[in-house]
Amino acid sequence: MRTALTIAGSDSSGGAGIQADIKTMMANGVYAMSAITALTAQNTTGVTAIMEATEEFLGEELDNIFTDIFPDAVKIGMVSSSGLIIKIAEKLKEYDAKNIVVDPVMVATSGARLISEDAVSTLKEYLFPLAQILTPNIPEAEVLSGMTITSEAEMMEAAKVIGDQYGCAVLLKGGHKVNDANDLLYHEGTCQWFYGKRIDNPNTHGTGCTLSSAIASNLAKGFPMDVSVERAKAYISGALAAMLDLGKGSGPMNHGFDITGEYVKEASDHE
Repeated sequence: MRTALTIAGSDSSGGAGIQADIKTMMANGVYAMSAITALTAQNTTGVTAIMEATEEFLGEELDNIFTDIFPDAVKIGMVSSSGLIIKIAEKLKEYDAKNIVVDPVMVATSGARLISEDAVSTLKEYLFPLAQILTPNIPEAEVLSGMTITSEAEMMEAAKVIGDQYGCAVLLKGGHKVNDANDLLYHEGTCQWFYGKRIDNPNTHGTGCTLSSAIASNLAKGFPMDVSVERAKAYISGALAAMLDLGKGSGPMNHGFDITGEYVKEASDHE
């Protein structure tokens, strides 16, 4: 069985962060492992507290994973401090990690900045050059490219700027602001559009975590970059279309929408 590692924060409500990553990896046929960068107290309405792991402890987590069950792919999500970012980069280099997917969690869907300027510059210097692919949304791509993005042409220009700067593929996620769920993959000098159909579901908590984990899972299984993105997009569309409705805020998706068999049956199924 192929394996994947998520390095990210915990979401106590289970919709995003490592919980979303583990569910996604399992649903996409790989064995999931996690190194937790922070505990968060949160639910569908927001985050009320964050407790970061220490650099030493995160290093121990990564040592234990890489020296025993070596991951076929690594997904990196929320890392909010420079010390933790540097520690992750050191360990990824030390163990020559493969298929690194970085979801540069910097700007919330609401537009709020999630990490400091200092941490952004550390991400750029230490982590992005190790990535096979970055998966920014438009506000994040604006921060990384220094551009304002209001059109598909500007999406293409920004993705190229970012990809060429860090020597990696870029999946620039569209969204309400520019187009209708259409994402742009810049890879090896060429642009490829993935046209999505916007699913009218207000429960989108964890979509970014889920998409990046699905890409990592497919890279772990040996799919090429464009196919990995295509499969990940199809998976997230299915998870959204399942219309799970939990919580009082922006709720989670059904990561297990495609899991069938004896062990997912309800009690009523046996009557």
